[in-house]
Amino acid sequence: MNINFNKTPDGLIPAIIQDNETKNVLMLGYMNQEALDQTLSTKKVTFFSRTKNRLWTKGEESGNFLELITIKEDCDNDTLLLQVKPTGPVCHTGTDTCWQEINQTRYGFLSNLEETIQLRKENGSVEKSYVASLFTKGINKIAQKVGEEAIEVVIEAKDNNNDLFLSECADLLFHYLILLNAKGFELNDVVKILKERA
Repeated sequence: MNINFNKTPDGLIPAIIQDNETKNVLMLGYMNQEALDQTLSTKKVTFFSRTKNRLWTKGEESGNFLELITIKEDCDNDTLLLQVKPTGPVCHTGTDTCWQEINQTRYGFLSNLEETIQLRKENGSVEKSYVASLFTKGINKIAQKVGEEAIEVVIEAKDNNNDLFLSECADLLFHYLILLNAKGFELNDVVKILKERA
């Protein structure tokens, strides 16, 4: 690492703290060379506290440490990205992040799709919403649709039309998310099992 601590008059550089698993940004702190060295040697994230004017290991009072997983420097060598495993709430207010967010894994568009499915289930007009109409027909119909889409994926996998294959894969994933919701689960529940198996 070739960090340039001389770019600021106080010799401090920003240290962005990111959850190694969820990839959510948890907080921002500042480090000098001594804080970086201590972080690397103890594997517990240590900052230079501007208010206390001293080194400060996150969790030294609360017990909510940030265990260092990886550390990277940016292209200008004046900012750090630390991926960590938090051992409790990160913010001094008791929340998961300093932005008052729950630190949970999200899957971008797929998480948004899960939320849309839930909204259609709760508020959708059966006449206007395909998802709402499936929920009205019940679990047997939803499960049947997943089976039908799975068969169509297999059929298209044996042919050479990649567009049709991907389209059927999208249909299968969409209906699978509906089935998970109908059973009271979400993608995170399945990912948890996959992680345990890994």
